[in-house]
Amino acid sequence: MYIGITHGTFMEKEVLIILGSPNSPSGKLSAISISRLNYCANRYQKGNLILCTGGWGAHFNTSKNSHASIAKQFLIKKGLLEEDFLDFALSGNTVDDAVKIKPIISKLGKVKLTIITSDYHLKRVELIFNEILEGYTMDFIGVKSHLEQEVYNTLVQHEKKAINSILKNGLYY
Repeated sequence: MYIGITHGTFMEKEVLIILGSPNSPSGKLSAISISRLNYCANRYQKGNLILCTGGWGAHFNTSKNSHASIAKQFLIKKGLLEEDFLDFALSGNTVDDAVKIKPIISKLGKVKLTIITSDYHLKRVELIFNEILEGYTMDFIGVKSHLEQEVYNTLVQHEKKAINSILKNGLYY
């Protein structure tokens, strides 16, 4: 899929992928979710494709609606166009994000992926996506988290353990 020709060269279609993050049981987005979605809304240009991830899970979404659908509604209220949204990747974790994204983007032809996550999560996302989505052109964005230092430190420690586990045991998908 191409968005046009510039000076005789094709431009790749950009897919903005917003990784899921917590929301409340009532569907209220967390500060982490909002920071990722606001980044996407500010980066978005008409013609970009948008892919929201996140289904349900005890650790991030127990509401009746998928996290991806809540995220999409937030972005539409910000002015993103309905026709630019791809199918949801109804995933339960970061590895599942990449696995469920792959069949959606494989139908698009040559695309550039911009994966939007949080700063503390960036290294693990790069590790996972570079393996599962090998061969795609990808940019990784780690949106600044505005979390209390103790919460941030806990998340950073979790990420370090998860990365070490991947490096030691490999990815299972």
